[in-house]
Amino acid sequence: MATIDLHVNGKKHTIQADPATPLLYVLRNQLALNGPKYGCGMQQCGACMVLLDGKARPSCMLPVDAIKNSAIVTLEGLAGTENTLHLVQDAFVQEQAAQCGYCLNGMIMSAISLLQENPSPDDATIRAGMQMALCRCGTQARIIHAIKRAAAGKR
Repeated sequence: MATIDLHVNGKKHTIQADPATPLLYVLRNQLALNGPKYGCGMQQCGACMVLLDGKARPSCMLPVDAIKNSAIVTLEGLAGTENTLHLVQDAFVQEQAAQCGYCLNGMIMSAISLLQENPSPDDATIRAGMQMALCRCGTQARIIHAIKRAAAGKR
């Protein structure tokens, strides 16, 4: 066990963990942040996605010790100062882009990362940028519309 300082959602947290513990486990089990989900456990589905220094990264295999100096943002950390939804979250609601919701964390985190890199993506760019977040429910068209809505609101 080691003492590790993490910067999550704008706050410093000091935790006790084996340095090899995946970040996802620390977020869910020690910090009670349930936005990131356990999906495949192999960094393939995106359910565990977080923003790490502004970039979407899967957290299910990421050793907590490797990111102790990074800014980590989870789904819970996206809310505004008055608990307002993030622009991307609001666009997903407006476009009804969720069905079961399991992929939603990965979709939203990936979309935010994508829009930070490219504020005006076309359909092909959106599809490429969302490849790490899998949805089996079939809402991909609505997800693309939501990302375009968020991009239009961001301009």
